[in-house]
Amino acid sequence: MAQLKAETTGALHTLRELARGIYPPLLADQGLPAAVRAQASKAPVPVEVSTDGVGRYPPEIETAIYFCCVEALQNAARHAPGSTVRIGMADSGTEVTFTIADDGAGFDPAAVAASGLRNMSDRLAALGGSCRVDSSPGRGATVTGRIGLADQMAGNAGAVPLAGRAG
Repeated sequence: MAQLKAETTGALHTLRELARGIYPPLLADQGLPAAVRAQASKAPVPVEVSTDGVGRYPPEIETAIYFCCVEALQNAARHAPGSTVRIGMADSGTEVTFTIADDGAGFDPAAVAASGLRNMSDRLAALGGSCRVDSSPGRGATVTGRIGLADQMAGNAGAVPLAGRAG
């Protein structure tokens, strides 16, 4: 009975997340560090998360970085099981950067048709950002992304903050 209750609770949580749309409620309510930490806690590999001065940003920045981190975590779990993943995010004042690195087997990026990596790059490029993948066989993989803040923040100067978001 306890297992059935736990499974039902999990299914209800998943259904609620789907019903609220693509923008995860935790991301909207508590921001990027909390949402990424929550995803990291669900990963089947150990994940360390550090966020240096990362605050609140326009939804498109938070969404892009969040989904890049989720994609990279999924890739690490799928292709580098047993590895440790480190996620680092920082705000320099002019841009937000993030790095997702694993100590898995690595791969040759030129030899892989990686749609997930292309999705990350396209998502960031749409906001004027960039994404780089550094890997080689035997030394893990690192995904590094950046999004400049000046244009993004200026474009949202008159935007109404989402509920639960600090101005």
